[in-house]
Formats: sequence, C-alpha cells, structure tokens
Amino acid sequence: IYLRRLHNFALDMNWLFKSVLPKKQWPKVVFGEKRAITLAEHLAIVAREQNPERRSFYELAWHMGAAQSDIAHLRNEDIDWEQRVISFFRRKTKSIAMLHFGDSIERVLRTLPTVGLLFPYLSTVRAGDRATEFKQRCDGLGIKKVTLHSYRYAWAERAKSAGYPE
Repeated sequence: IYLRRLHNFALDMNWLFKSVLPKKQWPKVVFGEKRAITLAEHLAIVAREQNPERRSFYELAWHMGAAQSDIAHLRNEDIDWEQRVISFFRRKTKSIAMLHFGDSIERVLRTLPTVGLLFPYLSTVRAGDRATEFKQRCDGLGIKKVTLHSYRYAWAERAKSAGYPE
C-alpha cells in the first residue's frame, strides 16, 4: 500500500514520467476482516472505561451509529430537546443527519456539557488517535478485529433487523 502511495505521489509530482507498473500488475490490496461490535463487547468496554467523556462517546457511538468524527464534534446546539432530535452536518459528506432519540441517548446527553462541544477533549484529538485509544481498550479486554467503525456496523445490523430501509 505504501509503495503504491509513494509511486502515485511521484507520478503526481512529475518525478516519474511513466508508471513503473501498470495498475493491474500492482498486488491486490487485502483489507482485514470487518465486523460489528457486539453488545457484550460494548458493555465490557464501557464498564471498564474510567474517563467519563470517553465512556459517553462510546455510548453515543453505540446508540447513534454515527461516524466517530461526527460524534466527537457534536455541539449542544445540535440538540433539539423539545423535539428530541440531534441534527448535524456530516463532516465527510457535508449532508445533514437528523436522529430522533429516546431515553437511552437522553441519559447520555444529560451527562455532557450544556454549552458548546459535547466532547471538548475528544474533539481536539485526531481520528487516528481516537482509534488507537479505542484499540488499546479492546486489547486490554481481549477483544479482537474491532475498530471504532465497528459501532457503525453494529448500528446498521440493528437497523436492518428492525426493518429500516437500506
């Protein structure tokens, strides 16, 4: 992967006049297995987490299924308490996301700051560093093949089984 990136960068910078290998001759990239986090794994992570901000972050990831960067940058102003809706612009697509929430999410939200960023520290941390911290939590519990993105898979599986359209 890194050699291919370096090769493509060199081509883009005109350091190479011609490709060293045609695209079809590069080795196929094989990604690791992806899977959803289970409820038991999530509960173990939350039970062991000592940092209240991080624990709430994992709880919202479980209940919302949103991208980690979207959750980390949520603001109290994104919450309509009367309508029980969280709305925000997705950082990746710039499209609006709206989520009606119930008691489980409300319990988590009530523990977070009432003004500004819900996750003041985590919003300053790079996504890769949040992922590394999460991996350390999982390694400590013996949980394998799970990443922060696994919360999105878990939510999607629950949504499908509840009859949500794709």
